[in-house]
Amino acid sequence: MLDPSDKIAVYMEAHIDSDYGKMGSGVVRYLPNPIVGVIDKTLAGNKAQDFMPTSKDIPILASLTEAIEKGAEVLVLGIAPSGGRIPDSWNPVIEEALQKGLSVVNGLHDLLSDKWGNSIQNPDKQWIWDVRIPQFTPKIATAKAALLKNKRILFIGTDMAVGKMTAGLELYSYYLENERNIGFVATGQIGITVTGKGIPLDAFKVDHACGAVEKMVLEQEDKDIVIIEGQGSILHPGSTATLPLMRGSCPTHLVLCLRAEKQTLRSPENIRIPDLEKFIQLNESLCSVFGTFPQSKVIGVAANTSTFSEEESVNYIGALEEKLQLPVTDPIRFGMKKIADVIEL
Repeated sequence: MLDPSDKIAVYMEAHIDSDYGKMGSGVVRYLPNPIVGVIDKTLAGNKAQDFMPTSKDIPILASLTEAIEKGAEVLVLGIAPSGGRIPDSWNPVIEEALQKGLSVVNGLHDLLSDKWGNSIQNPDKQWIWDVRIPQFTPKIATAKAALLKNKRILFIGTDMAVGKMTAGLELYSYYLENERNIGFVATGQIGITVTGKGIPLDAFKVDHACGAVEKMVLEQEDKDIVIIEGQGSILHPGSTATLPLMRGSCPTHLVLCLRAEKQTLRSPENIRIPDLEKFIQLNESLCSVFGTFPQSKVIGVAANTSTFSEEESVNYIGALEEKLQLPVTDPIRFGMKKIADVIEL
């Protein structure tokens, strides 16, 4: 877990404005630590807020050396390549960081500690945090979360990388600002890095995944509202994450997340996104299984409209609200109050 005073450099070479840069974007937007710079030599000299939604004044730097000169103490690998593998081209940057006394946060499946653990110069102050290492072996889930009295909000999606983490953290931030008794269950590398705790869901064995979610949700039983970070999609052929999240958390509310411009999955593009009303019904049915588990309803939609103009975004949201008869918002452009108000009913 990061110390709140640790000064951060975020490595995002060539991926500041790509989907694979979501780790770095999430860290820049939500991590409370001071961030001295984002490293990307192709965009050096610009500001991070020119390429990602943040109000923070963070420079884009050409090298790790520049970040160290600005006081960087921790390097965060801010890119998530397909498959979670660390490219060989990153090795010189990682080696330089460790040799110069920086700690490193790694959210990928490839473990830095296995390869670079012996490179630590000062074990009392320097460390490697491989975020995707499970910290416990859970018991098999037993639907105990269904007995809790709080509200449990699970974020589901039409695809991967549609904004489930972003919408969840935006809602969490809204409740914190309004001093609500709120909990957050991080299930991916960004949420864990930002909040300092959680489960790397995709690193657990399938038989253990539901139990891991259940354990984390039960630990939040004293919270009035618990936000569960979503992963994957029931629609995606490469995703197994949604069902363990449903079973482990026994959610009381669902929030559907989507990218407004997409009619198909990002990849494979031959899979079309079905009618949203039917897709909502499918997810609700999977949650409850005809009343076997608690009834859970989609109570709102978080739409990523980043490729639209603001006028196009407003028009899209209005049309979708009319079609679904549900509140719809873009969490970054318009916030999550509209959905929070429905949760409070």
